[in-house]
Amino acid sequence: MLSKGPAKRVTIFVNEDTRHGTEPLWRAVFDLLMHKRAAGASVTRPWIGFGSHHRIHSPEMEATMEHLPVRIEFVDTPEKVEELLPTLYDLVTDGMIDVQDTTVVKIAQKEKKPEPKAHHIQKTGTARLMRIFLGEADKWHGEPLYEAIVKNLRMEDIAGATVYKAILGYGAKGHTHKGQSLFHLSHDCSIMISVIDSAAKIQRAVEIVDGMLQDGLVVISDVDMIRFAHPSPLMEVTDARSANG
Repeated sequence: MLSKGPAKRVTIFVNEDTRHGTEPLWRAVFDLLMHKRAAGASVTRPWIGFGSHHRIHSPEMEATMEHLPVRIEFVDTPEKVEELLPTLYDLVTDGMIDVQDTTVVKIAQKEKKPEPKAHHIQKTGTARLMRIFLGEADKWHGEPLYEAIVKNLRMEDIAGATVYKAILGYGAKGHTHKGQSLFHLSHDCSIMISVIDSAAKIQRAVEIVDGMLQDGLVVISDVDMIRFAHPSPLMEVTDARSANG
């Protein structure tokens, strides 16, 4: 366990497109540190850089952006680092490992007090589910359409809305939309907004979306709703208002 005093900092540099089997090498290194219970690790990526070949790599340069380096860094006790280094050495066949002596001067961690167990409330009933399918690049008065739709639904006191981003799909036009890697995000992915509420509220949501959606799809389904929640004064007030109409 990492504590105040002498420690070692290990920094590992690999290219994003370097593979280890079927997965990226940086992910394999990170998973190893997790599995071996390193004190902690972080993965970061620079915006621009060059290596031994003196070729500039940047997301703005499409031909070289896949070769940008990924940096994995962790700090642990000298004993733990010595335990991990042989495996890291064998794993990183293309990259660089840097080990430096360091000193941990403070470890601050808030103690989590055990929360008292509270009985949850289960509520069941019928509701309606609305799914809205649109493109990530769609706009509404200069802002992303999906954000504008969520804002308008919130203003109308719709119970809740969740936005999902697809990693792969196609629509009526037959165009394939694919999300890219963890670090390269596509701006033409499919977006789905899921909304669940009463039939009346969903009807109001349809009216809102109808005036905003120019190219997309809306589907509605009847669903059985089971809600789990912890009791709170606000919930009691809300339930009382609902009961009184």
